[in-house]
Amino acid sequence: MKNTKKIIGIVALAVVSALMFFKLATNKQTTESRVYQFDKEKPIAVSTDTVRLQNIIDAVSFSGTFEPNKETKISAEVQGKINAITADAGSYVRPGQNIIQLDNSLLKLQLQAAQVQIEGLEADVKRFTILAEADAVQGLQLEKAKLGLKSAQVQKAVLEEQIRKTTISTPFGGVVTAKLTEVGAFAAPGVPLLQITDIGTLRFTVNVSESELTQFRPNRSYRISADIFPDLQLNGKIISMGSKANIGNRFQVQFQVDNTKEQTIKSGMFGKVYLGDMQQKQGILIPSTAIIEDAGKASVYLAKNGKAVRCEIAVAKTIGSNSLINSGLASGDIIISKGFINLFDNANIIIK
Repeated sequence: MKNTKKIIGIVALAVVSALMFFKLATNKQTTESRVYQFDKEKPIAVSTDTVRLQNIIDAVSFSGTFEPNKETKISAEVQGKINAITADAGSYVRPGQNIIQLDNSLLKLQLQAAQVQIEGLEADVKRFTILAEADAVQGLQLEKAKLGLKSAQVQKAVLEEQIRKTTISTPFGGVVTAKLTEVGAFAAPGVPLLQITDIGTLRFTVNVSESELTQFRPNRSYRISADIFPDLQLNGKIISMGSKANIGNRFQVQFQVDNTKEQTIKSGMFGKVYLGDMQQKQGILIPSTAIIEDAGKASVYLAKNGKAVRCEIAVAKTIGSNSLINSGLASGDIIISKGFINLFDNANIIIK
């Protein structure tokens, strides 16, 4: 009896163990089936660029920013409801152009009342003058009439000035870069209504170290270009050299740049100022984002026969968002510019 129970226990334990083993094996298979398995043979979608020789300006340069020569926010000098706005954001305005009209109907009525008062006081002055000459009235009455007339004339001048200020004009020509109100709103002194920016003349500002500051000379002209328009060359004259370093121990150098021709350069664009003679040479420029840095070495992926082939390169310098290549690439090579996720040497690729 005891042996029978022992055998049954052993058999039950074996069955339970077998079921547990089967369950664990099944769970392992389920887990493995849910884990992403990267297929190294599957082509990877990439974007490519063809390497070409380009004209490159070779000179010592400093990067900076273009800023407007003049910029202001226009506000009212008197309060009132806005009846009309004749300029919108993006509009070009001339110097002295009327662009905002405030409601002045009440002021004009007050001016009419002041004019009526002046006419009455002028008549009083004439009458009292005749009577005073005939000793019919005291001279004091004539003096009071004259003072009243002067006071009314001053009041009229004040009203005329207030009416004049209800028409708001531009202090200089430029582009409306911000419209901060609408017709029907209430204007109050000191509250900005429009912003006008003059980009016909620009200021180009660079920050240089104390050793680099000595390379610039006041009142001299330097060649300047915008990063987005490298072929558009401008002349900039130094108008200011920093006499005090900023927080980064850098000194500001400012240039005045004529931008009247089509106003191609916009405020906030980046550019460069070049020192010395500018020489053009041919070289290979590629996007810096296509370069892979690994252990201090630079390389790129070339697209060859449907494969991604890693190629080591030598970078001379960075120019804006591109890099000048000394060696490793030739004109006509096709480099991979996008699609680096899961990319490896000799991976199969498909160009999208």
